[in-house]
Amino acid sequence: MHVVIANRSGSPIYDQIKVQIKEMIMSGELKEGEALPSIRQLAKDLRISVITTARAYSELEQEGFIATMQGKGCFVLPQNSAMMREQYLRRIEEHLADALHDARLAGVDDSTLMGMFSLLLGEGNDDE
Repeated sequence: MHVVIANRSGSPIYDQIKVQIKEMIMSGELKEGEALPSIRQLAKDLRISVITTARAYSELEQEGFIATMQGKGCFVLPQNSAMMREQYLRRIEEHLADALHDARLAGVDDSTLMGMFSLLLGEGNDDE
């Protein structure tokens, strides 16, 4: 498992870890039942506090992505397809909201924005 910490990121380190592990689970890179590195090992590998990795793992557990088995470690839980879809929809909404915000800052009107979106949708159909 490869996690990268960006010290200059505005995002807290525990959140960076959580987001990256969640994406690995959602993409299938981390499979159901797969063991995660121990909290101590991940902290050592990333050269960060054990408290930081513990918080990331705790939030992943609260969100239903991993489970901790006392004395055995943390493991990836089976993912509910409806929950996965919800996670993706939430991410899409966030990205679209960011794009809309940038468009407003740049003075891009709605018809230009819709044209850009239509063009991108058309490009996506080339893959099929």
